[in-house]
Amino acid sequence: MGELKVKKLSSNQDKVVYIDHLLTDIKALDEMLDKGMFEKEPIHIGAEQEFCLTNENWEPATNADALLKEIDDPHFTSELTVYNLEINLPPLKLEGKCFSELHKELRRLLKKASDVADKHNTKIILTGILPTVTPDNLGPDSMTPLDRYKVLNDALIDIRQDKIELHIKGVDEVNLHHDNIMYEGCNTSFQSHLQIDPDDFANSYNWAQAISGPILSVCTNSPLLMGKELWEETRIALFTQSIDTRASTHMLNEKESRVGFGNNWVQGSVSDFYKNTVISFRSLLTSKFETDSLTVLKNGTIPKLRALNLHNGTIYKWNRVCYGVTSDKPHIRIENRYMPSGPTTSDEIANMMLWVGVMMGRPKSFDNIHEKMDFKDAKSNFFNAARYGMRAQFHWDGNLISSQSILLDHFLPMAYRGLYRMGVAPEDAEKYLTIIENRVRSRNGSRWMIEALRKLKKSHKTPEALRILVASMHDRRTKHYAVDAWQLPRGNEYKNPESRKKVHDIMTTRMFTAQESDSAELVARMMEWKNVHHAPILDHYSNLTGILSWSDIKDSVNSPEKLKETISQLMNSDLITVGPYTPKDEAEMLMKENNIHCLPVVYDKKLIGIVTSNDL
Repeated sequence: MGELKVKKLSSNQDKVVYIDHLLTDIKALDEMLDKGMFEKEPIHIGAEQEFCLTNENWEPATNADALLKEIDDPHFTSELTVYNLEINLPPLKLEGKCFSELHKELRRLLKKASDVADKHNTKIILTGILPTVTPDNLGPDSMTPLDRYKVLNDALIDIRQDKIELHIKGVDEVNLHHDNIMYEGCNTSFQSHLQIDPDDFANSYNWAQAISGPILSVCTNSPLLMGKELWEETRIALFTQSIDTRASTHMLNEKESRVGFGNNWVQGSVSDFYKNTVISFRSLLTSKFETDSLTVLKNGTIPKLRALNLHNGTIYKWNRVCYGVTSDKPHIRIENRYMPSGPTTSDEIANMMLWVGVMMGRPKSFDNIHEKMDFKDAKSNFFNAARYGMRAQFHWDGNLISSQSILLDHFLPMAYRGLYRMGVAPEDAEKYLTIIENRVRSRNGSRWMIEALRKLKKSHKTPEALRILVASMHDRRTKHYAVDAWQLPRGNEYKNPESRKKVHDIMTTRMFTAQESDSAELVARMMEWKNVHHAPILDHYSNLTGILSWSDIKDSVNSPEKLKETISQLMNSDLITVGPYTPKDEAEMLMKENNIHCLPVVYDKKLIGIVTSNDL
């Protein structure tokens, strides 16, 4: 999606023009490969840093566009939502102190953004999913006002022709419907790039796939979505489902998701890889093309293959193949998209170094990995890592091995060898790979977040606990300690002023509810057993229709004849409700004015919580 001026590929004329350019791009790619025009050395690395913006309440800010204009630096660009931005770091040769140099430049650019953000009471957070994101931050109003995002959203929804379904189950569970792709905007990553030799394309790409699981396991940093504990790296499931064009049917769906790991080892050239993506995925977008790639190539200039890159930009492989041109030389690189942002820049550079080191340190015995490892083991390893992080076990070299063992005994030695082979400074290698080793022996970002939230929830409601968690993450990141040295929150890192509190800060979400058709006597007994004073009553469609209060039925509990009546005859149907973002003071005033002790909380016509006088 590097193209800024795009439109939906819909009219027949647009399709004819675009497909012509797409096929011409592939022909030009074949010609450049045949003539050996691709740069093979020196090898370069690069990275993209996505980050979140929060307001003074540690919730998503809405000023990314304004900050981007004030930062006024070509390294920065917008993202899907108004609370995310991205930094594109310049590529460096893989040698010497390149990782320290990359780290220094990253910290410089983040400080530049922080200095501007501070003027607007905005903070920068490095995390895979911002814990304080709520459904209210995921509507069309939170989409960055650029045509390319709306066009992509419309194209994906048009193909699906149904609401997007999200169902992720971990320790907790989320099961949601959504009418746009904004859940994708919850995800932020640290995308690492490594240039590869196109003559060794299949071998390099398959190796990148094979090592993904163990690498991801130590990097996980996205265990929470809206206060729910899901996967150790929830981004993997969330991104996959948030832009899935495959609608649910009663038929077995064999199509591949646009976000995915792949279904088999790759074979052939990079051109064969791109041809397979054209076969497997419908093109969504087009742009204005001045000339075709073969003409550009014939004139002695390296073409940018804009149509092919536009197609590739809407397919989100976790190991994505990228074509680029630098100093009028074409190159092929692998973009690692599965590593999350944060928790610190030191952790991110260490993650990148581990990946690059293992990529370059591949032993001869692992050449042609497709002949020695079943692809489904590699894919299973990847999703095990996403679900369980460093608690995962992996199929590797004919054995079942723990995350800690494979990293300490195999991948770290391999990374050192690969980095030294490329001439990376030993002090650089030791500095960052020691961060990985320390993390393996302690905990990574996702485990720190889970332990921190569990501790905070013992004394705080979930929304308040999440704000304190984010405040703690910011505090510890700015002290520049890697996550293995982080202390758990004390609980006093942030206190939400009473004047800012909303209903969702104090409401109870785990409620006792009943259906209109339920036995009134049974419901009364259950309220008595659980000491419940208010029971929301739902209809057949789970819409709120009334409230059954203990004060209304307590005198009838021992009168079986009275409780033979239906719940609809006993409940109060004259409801006063509030929304989750109603100010707490307003809810309190409603209770006093109406002499009631309970307010149902309704969002989009559905009951999501309840506020009682005890909560206030």
